[in-house]
Amino acid sequence: MYPGHVKIKHKKHGKRSSSSSSSSSSSSSDDEFKHLPKHERKMRKKMKKQAKKKGKMYPGMGYPGSGGYPSQPMYPQGVVPPPSSGYPGSVPTGYPPQSGTGYPPQPGYPPQGTYPPQPQYPHSGGYPPQQPGYPASQPGYPPSQPAYPTSQPGYPPQSQPGYPPQSGYPQGYPGQYYNPGDQMQRPPYQAQPGYPAQSPNMPPAYSAQPAYPYPNAAPTGYPPQSGYPYPSDYAPQTTATGETYPTSTPTSVPTPAPAQAPPTVLSDSLKHMTIYGGAELFHPTVKPVDPFSAESDAAALRKAMKGFGTDEATIVSILSRRSNKQRQEIALMFKTMYGKDIIDDLKSELSGHLEEVIMALFKPTAYYDAWSINNAISGLGTKESILVEILCTRTNSEIHEIVSNYKQHYGKDLEKDIMSDTSGHFKRLLVSCLQGNRNELTTEQVERVIKEGPGSVVNLDQARDDAQRLYQAGAKKIGTDESTILSVLAIRNYYQMKATFDEYARISGKDIIDSIKSETSGDLETGFKALITCSRNRPEFFANCLHKALSGLGTKDHTLIRVIVSRCEIDLQSIKAAYQHMYGKSLAHAVSSDTSGDYKKLLLGLLGE
Repeated sequence: MYPGHVKIKHKKHGKRSSSSSSSSSSSSSDDEFKHLPKHERKMRKKMKKQAKKKGKMYPGMGYPGSGGYPSQPMYPQGVVPPPSSGYPGSVPTGYPPQSGTGYPPQPGYPPQGTYPPQPQYPHSGGYPPQQPGYPASQPGYPPSQPAYPTSQPGYPPQSQPGYPPQSGYPQGYPGQYYNPGDQMQRPPYQAQPGYPAQSPNMPPAYSAQPAYPYPNAAPTGYPPQSGYPYPSDYAPQTTATGETYPTSTPTSVPTPAPAQAPPTVLSDSLKHMTIYGGAELFHPTVKPVDPFSAESDAAALRKAMKGFGTDEATIVSILSRRSNKQRQEIALMFKTMYGKDIIDDLKSELSGHLEEVIMALFKPTAYYDAWSINNAISGLGTKESILVEILCTRTNSEIHEIVSNYKQHYGKDLEKDIMSDTSGHFKRLLVSCLQGNRNELTTEQVERVIKEGPGSVVNLDQARDDAQRLYQAGAKKIGTDESTILSVLAIRNYYQMKATFDEYARISGKDIIDSIKSETSGDLETGFKALITCSRNRPEFFANCLHKALSGLGTKDHTLIRVIVSRCEIDLQSIKAAYQHMYGKSLAHAVSSDTSGDYKKLLLGLLGE
């Protein structure tokens, strides 16, 4: 019954007509809302009654006839409305139509349109129909985005055959490693499946990279990464604007550079070889003691020198088993603890050759050599044998340290002092050695000798040429060209010199040492032979020096002390072996026979006995 409708009581036909109309209207209302839940039907009926009372009724229930939203036509059950003009696209395939005719429009809301298509998301078989009892989704809000499916169609199995076995990273981490300093070329950006096109303001993305831990590292040793398909397995990507990005191919993944060898870490043995200019591994008799306490040693030495008498056994035991560096630490700690110089205390308690050995042990190695040279050229006469023993046998770095220590402790230039105390070609030989400029082996050459043998660093053409020059300078001419001999012996590395001497023997038919003996004499002969012997076998040179010191009438204790002290941390064990081989008896036995007391004990301690 609409408001304002006049009921004529005296016309029964009108009453019956009204009643019939009301009954028909009620029946049609029930039919209209019968598909709705009970509470929804009640709500709709109530809304309809309210509209009748106001005297206004529009098709579609709730849209004004004019001045507002245009009326919306009703559609038969099961028919999907056409897409609204306000939204692009259409209902994407794969979404089944919703069951029922939908819910009638709500008052005050714009007509419901279609959902905009979802670009690039794979179809998952559609969404199930909405369960009854939930109110209609409000227009203007896009439908909830579906969660990413657990298994996207088209993705390859998780374990990729193309990835090498890997370890180190936990499984499931993306195989990306980006280092700004990485030299590997990155492939161009590839759109990824399931993601919308990137904004220009977004940072560039990269396709999946092999999980290399460091730039240029070899692709081995890491567990396979799960969940990341190989770039070639992606289908071509199409954005909402219709642009298609090509898929990555195996060629787009950069081929890693060949693995580079790690920086060489020198072992102690290799350092030892490099320092001494060759690939021979010499063995010392004195090594740093571990554990070591300078404080404990300083206290023990103080106790040994305190009171009546001196405990020489304790002094010998400590100092013969400490390296030169540790002895310097003991001297510093002694002065720190007691305010006294340990050298002065030891001098006051000791005497003779024992004192000389102890004083030598507390001098740094380079300073001890400089001190020995200063003694050799000071006073009346010059002890040329000491100059040859030191300057013709030391390495380049050792020569430089000797020159520096001489200047520091004596305030004079060693080269000038040598030139003022020597003459002739012998002077030239010593000045040449003082330059410390021999072509010693580099670290790489030492490694090559170890792996491939001495021939890997020898220039045979140069060896033949040098051998010919030596032959022309000596055996093949009247007189001797000492300068030519010096130019070969003072420059070449020891392996090159050995090859030259072999070629010389082939050309001349005699050993180079024999030629030097016949062509030179005196100190120059001694110097040349020292250079040749050291190039062949340096321990043999020092074994010969010790044999001369221990042979004949009396013992040349200064030479004995100097060689043992200066070589005990370098190659004294090798010298002992050479002595045994050359003279058929042990060096320790020879020393014991020519020395006595604490002096003998200390020397034997330094010999490792």
